[in-house]
Amino acid sequence: MKQATLKLKTSIENVNITNNNIEIQKIILKIMLSILVALALWYVFILGNMVFSIVERKALEQKELSLSNEVAGLELSYLSVSSSVDMTLSSSMGFKETKAAFATRKSLGSLKLASNEI
Repeated sequence: MKQATLKLKTSIENVNITNNNIEIQKIILKIMLSILVALALWYVFILGNMVFSIVERKALEQKELSLSNEVAGLELSYLSVSSSVDMTLSSSMGFKETKAAFATRKSLGSLKLASNEI
């Protein structure tokens, strides 16, 4: 048992863990750098989209403000015109007052339902 332990210990000490294969290291470096460049480009793309969206939102807010002002002006003119409408104005324009006629129906109690026979 002592001999096996001694042999294992000496073989472990004699192992030299070095990798002289530089090509693999260069390939790994190129892959890492290309991933870094791809991530940087993706970041720039996302940042550009965010800036474009912010500018577009600001323009839409300005348009919304102008449209709401226009709607407020139209509501004000509607209210001023609607207060001047009365029966004399409508009759001078050719409108007539009508009598309302409503549709009625018979109640279910007065109807005779056919009996369902199976």
